[in-house]
Amino acid sequence: MKEKRLIRFDWAIKRLLRNKADYTVLEGFLSVLLNDDIKIINIKDSEGNKEHDKDKFNRVDLVVENAKKELLIIELQTNEEVDYYLRMLYGVSKAITEHISKGDPYYKIRKVYHINILYFNMGDRSDYVYHGVTEYRGIHTNAVLQLTPDQKDFFVKENVSDLYPEYYILCVEGFDDVARNSLDEWIYYFKNNEIPDNFTAKGLKEAKEKLLFDQLTEEEQSAYLHHLEQTRYERSVMLTQYHSGKFDGKIEGKAEGKVEGRDEKAIEIAKQMKEAGEPIAKISKFTGLPQSQIEKL
Repeated sequence: MKEKRLIRFDWAIKRLLRNKADYTVLEGFLSVLLNDDIKIINIKDSEGNKEHDKDKFNRVDLVVENAKKELLIIELQTNEEVDYYLRMLYGVSKAITEHISKGDPYYKIRKVYHINILYFNMGDRSDYVYHGVTEYRGIHTNAVLQLTPDQKDFFVKENVSDLYPEYYILCVEGFDDVARNSLDEWIYYFKNNEIPDNFTAKGLKEAKEKLLFDQLTEEEQSAYLHHLEQTRYERSVMLTQYHSGKFDGKIEGKAEGKVEGRDEKAIEIAKQMKEAGEPIAKISKFTGLPQSQIEKL
């Protein structure tokens, strides 16, 4: 039996998962990630989610409010940004300031979780899931600064770190496709757009039922296919620019400039552009290779 085609999670949260009836999918993912029973009471529109006539490099962000009045920012990014760490900081800072009224006491600052689902390599890493918290350690004792009993009662929190934002980074392409736990099952879906029958993580059953390509209207299917093509094109542009920069650097670094090495690099770039669906004429113009050679790649 042919596996039913599922749509990508980034498009789903941008278009389909904003209705209260569909909160179960997002609630499942957030519950698994945060190891808590997350109940969504509101999804807020984000500036980065507004539609534009000209597609920008693919980015989706969503601000979710849970039953505890905490804010959960879900950001999905397909293209690499060298300053992404600082963009995470900016996003959290902006959310904090936007959700506190002028003159309010500091204790009304909301707890924020910033969840980043990334389709590029983030930093020099050895894992594919990272969790960041803020804590204070003694310079002399290395002991973690704790809340007093009175502070625990006042904030209804156990640790100082519970007051501060927390960051999650999921490096999807670093996942090895071996699902060892419920979170891995979700990451498998993010990477492969598939949910095997034996997966049992909270929310995946609903995702498998609600996020079927065949259930989309003709208009939605057209928009989704355009999204896929745009994503492939944007990644192709980024990849081509990267390889072109390396290629140009090698050419400039060699006074003689060996034709053989140049051709090999041009062929490599041409293959990548062709796989991304770029027109033969455009590839030929960019790489300098004849169209007849590109057609045979």
